[in-house]
Amino acid sequence: MERVLITGAAGFLGSHLCDRFIAEGFKVEAMDNLITGSLKNIAHLQGHPHFNFRRNDVTEFIEIPGEIDHVLHFASPASPIDYLKIPIQTLKVGSLGVHNCLGLAKHKGARITIASTSEVYGDPEVHPQHEEYFGHVNAIGPRGVYDEAKRFQESITMAYHRYHGLETRIVRIFNTYGPRMRLNDGRALPAFIGQALRGEDLTVFGDGSQTRSFCYVDDLIEGIFRLHFSEETRPVNIGNPDEITIGDFAEEIIALTGTKQKVVYQELPENDPKHRRPDITRANEILGWEPSVGRAEGLKRTYAYFRTLTPEELHKSEHKDFTAFKKN
Repeated sequence: MERVLITGAAGFLGSHLCDRFIAEGFKVEAMDNLITGSLKNIAHLQGHPHFNFRRNDVTEFIEIPGEIDHVLHFASPASPIDYLKIPIQTLKVGSLGVHNCLGLAKHKGARITIASTSEVYGDPEVHPQHEEYFGHVNAIGPRGVYDEAKRFQESITMAYHRYHGLETRIVRIFNTYGPRMRLNDGRALPAFIGQALRGEDLTVFGDGSQTRSFCYVDDLIEGIFRLHFSEETRPVNIGNPDEITIGDFAEEIIALTGTKQKVVYQELPENDPKHRRPDITRANEILGWEPSVGRAEGLKRTYAYFRTLTPEELHKSEHKDFTAFKKN
């Protein structure tokens, strides 16, 4: 059986990748320092003969005995609340962390996929965003720690590909949702559902005219899996091009949950993108991929997951205490 290392394995996307690779017959070495991940996301895999969890920080030296055939680097804070509180750690996982993963892949002769993001496009001046667009990013703004970390990841990955001949893949992930999202991580969908379930008004930043395109997690994982086993070395957008304003999205959540709350508006954060929609032509032509789960169905599944939370979980603040990590 081939062995795959998945970093950020206890996170939202990482845990779903663990499920997929195990289902496909791989042995999974899962790695996470749990700074934003949760063991709850992989609790169902504990004791599985093809799953092994290592609590380790990828910004430190990585040593894994034996053969590794594949590496998927998905370790990184991905929520604005998180990466604004731990900016240096966010930069480190996108620089030292990816360097260590690339070095391990080179040493093991493994193929590596790195998780990039639609944030490399910044507040885009091109719409929808295609892979040839270089982006419009404020490197010294508050979001720059995440945006530039991901842009650096892409640069060093391509350098390893060109200089060392390493088999590399780059996936640019657009807004994704589904089970195992953290309820209060600051992103629109879990924030809206959490507020609805608690009987709170839904908070929209800005006037609600900014747009997003939401992809259900199962579709995203399928796209990543196809990309990893393709021969495509250029970045590939994976996301759902079905675009909606945040204001209309809040109203959809109110209708879905049947709550009586209203929408309230607050100031838009600095450098928050006004539009976000992927051009998925490359994914469609090269991978034969397009999303299959519509937003209405995906929201039903996601809402069903959040309704399984206990009252304690629903009202518990999930904002992490990063004090122990700030020394770095």
